[in-house]
Amino acid sequence: MAQEVRGVIAPGKDEPVRIETIVVPDPGPGEAVVKVQACGVCHTDLHYKQGGINDDFPFLLGHEAAGVVESVGEGVTDVAPGDFVVLNWRAVCGTCRACLRGRPWYCFDTHNARQRMTLTDGTELAPALGIGAFAEKTLVAAGQCTKVDPAVSPAAAGLLGCGVMAGIGAAINTGGVGRGDSVAVIGCGGVGDAAVVGSRLAGAAKIIAVDIDDRKLETARSMGATHTVNSRQTDPVEAIRELTGGFGADVVIEAVGRPETYQQAFYARDLAGTVVLVGVPTPDMKLELPLLDVFGRGGSLKSSWYGDCLPSRDFPMLVDLHLQGRIDLEAFVTETIGLDEVEKAFERMHRGDVLRSVVVL
Repeated sequence: MAQEVRGVIAPGKDEPVRIETIVVPDPGPGEAVVKVQACGVCHTDLHYKQGGINDDFPFLLGHEAAGVVESVGEGVTDVAPGDFVVLNWRAVCGTCRACLRGRPWYCFDTHNARQRMTLTDGTELAPALGIGAFAEKTLVAAGQCTKVDPAVSPAAAGLLGCGVMAGIGAAINTGGVGRGDSVAVIGCGGVGDAAVVGSRLAGAAKIIAVDIDDRKLETARSMGATHTVNSRQTDPVEAIRELTGGFGADVVIEAVGRPETYQQAFYARDLAGTVVLVGVPTPDMKLELPLLDVFGRGGSLKSSWYGDCLPSRDFPMLVDLHLQGRIDLEAFVTETIGLDEVEKAFERMHRGDVLRSVVVL
């Protein structure tokens, strides 16, 4: 029987979010209803609110979430009621050409729940990244549920559902950071700081954090950065080269998503080094680079989709590392808030006052 719960919707472009009653249907084949315990306020949700993703309003916001499976539909075997799960927005299909080649982290046919949640008047909602977790309960594809150790706090675990996984994966999975490498991370929000954590976990010898905000640089240092560069005051390319013997970093991770910072990343890497773009650009942005420089500098220019993660492999591993004290997921949680504080949380995020606000239900 369908349930009615509270949830946060974005009713129209740049309109304030509001709490509405959401109708959550019983799970159909391959679906699950999850009781949400915590959900991070991510910049992607703000993009949805601003109309930067698409115009399929109204949106049910929220996607960095953890909770407990309440019920499952026909044919679901990987999760069961009572399982503690982190939600992911790339449920792999197992049958597309990427999956069949043994590269499911590139799955080209990821899927969401087939049914739509609605308002009480029947208006269909578009769930952010197919999740919609600023709600007491949400309906997802069962493949979007990844079981992890329930000893971890929901507020910390949920952040693996997007930003933290994107940053750690950009370093380890996409960038291939290894022992003794030098790494520069441009942009030290939640994703950039996670890239710092991932680089340290991988054994990087030198981790250079770059940002225009000294508060963010101090946080990056607490996460494991060995050096910091304020790019308002110093040319970051020259600073990174100076810190790496004049050569540039082995891996440069661009966590901003702007042409200017990507160009800095391109020239701040060593010859045959790697640039990883994990910051998300807008559709209007263009990049211009001399093709001879692209050829002459060699190396790799990569984009990182969700940290090239495989949730079933990476989420449990990172939770285990957290519980062992080898990474600190709690450090990403600046504050916990209620559903009615999401609009204010967007404002604090925009000002750079928080690493992550997390809605706790």
